Amino acid sequence: MDSMIQQYLDDLHGKRVAVIGIGVSNTPLIQLLVRAGIDVTACDKRPYEAFGGQAEALESLGVTLRLGEDYLDGLDQDVIFRTPGMRPDVPQLLAARDRGAVITSEMEVFFQVCPCRTIAVTGSDGKTTTTTIIAELLKAAGYTTYVGGNIGRPLLSDVEGMEGDDIAVLELSSFQLMTMDQSPDIAVVTNLAPNHLDVHRDMAEYVAAKENIYLHQSEEGLVVLNADNEITRSFAPKAKGQVTLFSRRQELEKGVFVRNGTIWVADEKGRRPVLALDGILLPGVHNVENYMAAIGALNGIVPDEVIRTFAAKFQGVEHRIELVRTLDGVRYYNDSIASSPSRTAAGLRCFAEKVILIAGGYDKHIPFDPLGPEITAHVKKLFLTGTTAAKIRAAVERTPDYTPGHPEILEYSDFTAAVLAASRAAKPGDVVILSPACASFDKFKNFAERGAAFKKIVYELESTGK
Repeated sequence: MDSMIQQYLDDLHGKRVAVIGIGVSNTPLIQLLVRAGIDVTACDKRPYEAFGGQAEALESLGVTLRLGEDYLDGLDQDVIFRTPGMRPDVPQLLAARDRGAVITSEMEVFFQVCPCRTIAVTGSDGKTTTTTIIAELLKAAGYTTYVGGNIGRPLLSDVEGMEGDDIAVLELSSFQLMTMDQSPDIAVVTNLAPNHLDVHRDMAEYVAAKENIYLHQSEEGLVVLNADNEITRSFAPKAKGQVTLFSRRQELEKGVFVRNGTIWVADEKGRRPVLALDGILLPGVHNVENYMAAIGALNGIVPDEVIRTFAAKFQGVEHRIELVRTLDGVRYYNDSIASSPSRTAAGLRCFAEKVILIAGGYDKHIPFDPLGPEITAHVKKLFLTGTTAAKIRAAVERTPDYTPGHPEILEYSDFTAAVLAASRAAKPGDVVILSPACASFDKFKNFAERGAAFKKIVYELESTGK
């Protein structure tokens, strides 16, 4: 086992550890701690019966369970691992810290003990696709690559198998970054716009969390920033290491930019074309930006030819403008990952024709006014569902270009009913897209479950001969 992770686990011996949240992100952590002989208490708001056999399996390993509504009461452990979605300042955690407990997270410990280079991506939109592109390009170039963080799997339990020449690629959310005091070797910020304001106190706190991805770098670090986004561009003067900007809208003296339909790189070695835009299989200008961010991060690490070969074949990540099927001349796209207005707007711009849009969901308290003009410009029929339906309708109807019926707006309380109604309204040549502009938590566990539900409904549609 790697000496750093072994030393960390050795230091935990004799201490009591609490892990908050029993799920995909923390179960491997619990198992790692138990294998090392650590006294572990697993805490979760859900009741015992909600876990099926998982709770019994953890108890058989010697894990103490604290479940139910009072799961945070009386935290008296020495070390407490916070689940990524929990604010670090909930009263019970603050009280535990005041008593001398160390509050940490799986990701914070991973950065302490990781023996190889790290590349991490954050942003409001595009971070999953950018993370995936970076990881797949590294694999194509022959690197042993580990993918984790907000996607993939928790990597702390993989540390023991990592070598110094490997590369760990991580997608990091604002929740994971809030308390981070270490930054990756290479940091990428795709863009920033209002998001997750149901959890963050305000936009300033959200931005401050994102900045932790680069603020703790050394002089050898690299941060890749979107020059076309006002917020991310403002990070450049604060970086301690190197800065690479990328821009789709202007040529740069140094960085990654578009010229005459091709992505170029300008660095200390000169200027060179890297990737023709028509050589990118993924549709949409936002995916051009995702490739530019990846190229900025991997310049000098992955050969240009590997990038070109990959871009011509890569079809994207599930739930991201994913073509589900074509039925009776109607194309159905799953863009369930679009949990913010800016992400939905980017998806709508991918299509030359006006689309039939299914939107709405959980309210993250993000303003929908910027989405209104995008919908009036790109949508012919709008099917709304979820708790935000009325807010999205109001944003569209306030748009100066809106006239009643353009687009036609219909609301459904039931998600399945909304999808079926959209399919009935579609004619040959139409595009039907699920791109909610909202989180899924009003009706689904996460965006993937929502996307899977949409795909199931679409797969079960029968031809009408339209």
